Formats: sequence, C-alpha cells, structure tokens
Amino acid sequence: MNYPEELKYTSSDEWVKMIDDTTALVGLSDFAQDALGDLVYINLPVEGDAVTAGEALCDVESVKAVSDVISPVTGEIAEVNEELLDNPAMINTDPYGAWIAKIVNVTGFEELMTAAEYAASKEA
Repeated sequence: MNYPEELKYTSSDEWVKMIDDTTALVGLSDFAQDALGDLVYINLPVEGDAVTAGEALCDVESVKAVSDVISPVTGEIAEVNEELLDNPAMINTDPYGAWIAKIVNVTGFEELMTAAEYAASKEA
C-alpha cells in the first residue's frame, strides 16, 4: 500500500492534504479504495455546506456496498471534484490525485495520523 508522507490520515481511511494554513483537500486512502473495490458512484457533498470531523462527508458506492466517507476535519466545503461524478473509479486508479472535496476554515488537522502511524494501524 502507498501512504504519502506529506498527507495526514484518519482511522476511517481518509487522507488530508493541507494547501495552506486553513484549506485542505480530502480523499480516500489507497487502503480504503482497495477494501471497497471498484467504485461505481459517488454522492458528493454540496459546496457551502459545513462539515464536522467524525461525521459523514459524502458516500461512495462500490460493487460491494455503499459506504460513508467521514470528514477528517471541521470546516466548510469550498469545492468538490466534479470529475468524480462521471468517473468515480478515478479514486481506484489514483486515490491521492482524486480528491473529493476542498475544505476551508479547517480545524482538527493536528489530531490526524502521520503516514507512519496510519501504516502501523493497518498492519496491526
């Protein structure tokens, strides 16, 4: 599995990339996309909506099941990756390039796991 060092991770398998001090991109980890299998649909969050760390951000549907994507941080949805509507399998082929949402006014980033901590949690 691939866990880029510059990202932070959650125990529920989301990643966060800080763009600046208050803006982050959020997506699903390589581990998550592998566990879910081929993604066939994504229900994206709505721009302008408030999100809370630990609560559902959106959901994805694979050939196996529908699963919630949990928001790793608290903030506001500034942008969604609309390319995923036509091609949710981008998450399978490039999990760290296929971000789901850009969140602004981010809080809670400090509580997330480093790549090494996340990798260790997946090996346990």
